[in-house]
Parts: sequence; C-alpha cells; structure tokens
Amino acid sequence: MKITFLGTGTSQGIPVICCNCEVCRSEDDRDKRLRVSVLVETADRTIVIDSGPDFRYQMLRAGVKDLDAIIYTHEHKDHIAGLDDIRPFNYLLQKNIDIYATPRVQDALKREFSYIFTEHFYPGLPQIDMHTVIDESFLIGQTEIIPLPVMHYKLPILGYRIGDFSYITDAKTISAETREKVKGTKVLVINALQKEPHISHFTLDEALDFAAEIGAETTYLTHVSHNLGKHADISSELPAGVQLAYDGLQIIV
Repeated sequence: MKITFLGTGTSQGIPVICCNCEVCRSEDDRDKRLRVSVLVETADRTIVIDSGPDFRYQMLRAGVKDLDAIIYTHEHKDHIAGLDDIRPFNYLLQKNIDIYATPRVQDALKREFSYIFTEHFYPGLPQIDMHTVIDESFLIGQTEIIPLPVMHYKLPILGYRIGDFSYITDAKTISAETREKVKGTKVLVINALQKEPHISHFTLDEALDFAAEIGAETTYLTHVSHNLGKHADISSELPAGVQLAYDGLQIIV
C-alpha cells in the first residue's frame, strides 16, 4: 500500500497572506503546507481521505490519474471544500466517485453542495455514489477500512485504520476503546497543531505522548500550523521513530 501526503497543514494558525514569520520566509519546501489530506493506493483502489480547498492542486501536483473513493473525517470546510473538483475524474474516467461519510457529514455535504444532490440531472455536475459510515469496518474494493472515533473538542469525528496504517487528524480526545483499535499499527499519523495548548487539537506534546503509548514503528505528525515552527527545527526535537510529515512525502506500508 502506497501512501502520499497530499497536504500536512491546516487553516488554523496559517494566515491568508504572508505574515513574514519564519515559516512564511522559509526556503525549505517542507514548510509549504497545504490543507491536510492523504492519498491511499491499495492493490485495487485509489482512495483520498478528505478533499479540502486545495484538493484540485494537490491532485495535479501528485500526478493522480485515477480516483475511486473519498473518505471523510468530518464536515469542516478545510476537509470538504474541494468535493466539486472530482468533476474531471468523472469526465475522464467515465465513472462515479464513491463517497464515504457519516450521516452528519452527508447532511453537511448536501447543504454545501446542494446542486450535486438535485433531483433534476444537470450535465457536468459531480457524479457520486454515497455510502454511509458508522462505527463499523467496511470494504472499499478488497481493503478493510476501520473507523477510529475521536473527539475534535465537542465534535465527534473519525480517523481511519487501513491495515497497518492509522490516520487521525483534528483529534483532541481519544477514548480507550479507540486507542485499542490503533494499537498494533506499524505506521501512525497523528495531528500536532502547535506547542501551545489548544481547545480542539493535539499539541506537539500530546501527540508525542499518544505516539509513545501506541508504539508504532514510525509515527508521522500532520495537521501542522505555522505556530509549530519550521520543519528542520521541529524535526531536530523529535524522538526516534517520530517524523514531521510534509507535503509530497510518500511511504510504503
């Protein structure tokens, strides 16, 4: 299974225009972070987790030629805003794209993209097949997807475990039950927004504590804001087995 980090950043703490901070001024490409998303290529399916505002450019930058499914973690705009840009895949591949989301996220998609769900077909609209995600494993092709419920402040959202790969973003609280589902994974991806306390996201220390508890062979930190600092500086502070993810990073699990 091949994993490509399409984006490792967040709208939280990243200015609309350059604020001339050290991250903005950095010449290290690893400090240029688009909104968080990941591409998962299994033996028989190409899957994206979350399609944020940068979805179109992320797919072009990664050279993605196929797309079978999008899985959503939750309904915040930085995770769903790019749904409309599946149109080229509909056109070129001549197929619908499977969408996997909880009922609450489906309601948000219907509000934000009401024209997709109209009863009257309009040529050129995004073509999707909706699938409901609950707290039970499901298959995409031959691959089992295990939902990982976590809390994003007071909002229940989902991470996902796919084989030996576990992906969690926007978590602040993770239950004992979910922690048991994650244990045994070889590659863990977990959010680490900044060093300072935050109401709805793991801090760097909280992410490192979680990584130590899970004990994955490798942990990658994602959903990183400018407030955390430059890639090279933070990387030098991380313990063995923990790395700061960056846009374009590819791994095999």
